[in-house]
Amino acid sequence: MKIIAIEEHFLTPEIRAAWKASEIGTEGTSVFDMGDIESRLDDLSDSRIALMDESGIDVQVLSVTTPALHNLDAAVSIPLARRSNDLIAATIAKHPTRFQGFATLPMAAPHEAAQELERAVRELGLRGAMLCGRIREKNLDHADFLPVLESAARLGVPLFIHPQIPQRAVRDVYYSGFSEQIDTAFAAFALGWHYEAGIQFVRLILSGAFEKFPNLQIILGHWGEVILFYLDRLNVLARVAPLPRSITDYARRNLYVTPSGMWSKPYMQQTLDLVGPERILFSTDYPYQYKPGGTPRKFLNDSPVSDAEKALFAHANWERLTQ
Repeated sequence: MKIIAIEEHFLTPEIRAAWKASEIGTEGTSVFDMGDIESRLDDLSDSRIALMDESGIDVQVLSVTTPALHNLDAAVSIPLARRSNDLIAATIAKHPTRFQGFATLPMAAPHEAAQELERAVRELGLRGAMLCGRIREKNLDHADFLPVLESAARLGVPLFIHPQIPQRAVRDVYYSGFSEQIDTAFAAFALGWHYEAGIQFVRLILSGAFEKFPNLQIILGHWGEVILFYLDRLNVLARVAPLPRSITDYARRNLYVTPSGMWSKPYMQQTLDLVGPERILFSTDYPYQYKPGGTPRKFLNDSPVSDAEKALFAHANWERLTQ
């Protein structure tokens, strides 16, 4: 069965240099991109394909790793986004049966980001965009970013909200007081990333984004970035927020969920119960969760669902979403 993995990252020396030159950079998370991870992020050729084969992955949907260009100035990020997307397109052209791509957007310049999304989709054939949550101190529901949401809705392509580390003020209150290494991990992959990404989706709901753009589709990794497991509590927002639908209904109509290499049958079953088999997508979070042994395909084969639902998970939902 064909497997299309949709959260599969890369990085370029040019982006790495831009991070280093920026006053903000990656806010400490580039320490996670070293050693084997660094070499695998930088590779877009035979070595990557060999590890895909070993894992049982037929197609990777490529995206720049977090925080992408979100913390860079417009003057830097606009041309860098174009070059990054051109690189993805060139990689796809070289291996058209093995790669697809998410656009990288210069979110510091929202109108240009919307235009770049249109170019990436219409001219380069990319399948949507990977966003990394907040843009400096602004959340995705800020009015500045409406052009990006409108462009995605009009083009009929999804936006993947990938985690990035919470704002400094949040980190100082909730994720500090131990050591620099522990604080960064706590605020990133241990917990902070996942609340941050999930909150961005909830903020889009509360802002009325899905009333403005009813067909806008969002993707969240890590089995829904915490929020799926708190839908009962989130639904209580209806007592104070004038929403025309429940939070659960937005999750079932405007959200797709992917595992990000968290191979958990209980999490999968919970996700199926909450949003249904038509709303899950496959991802391995390469190279961060890569381990030898073919675990991704084994997880699919052992999943407690029918063959038809396995096909939805493995490739058919993605193909329907991005046709």
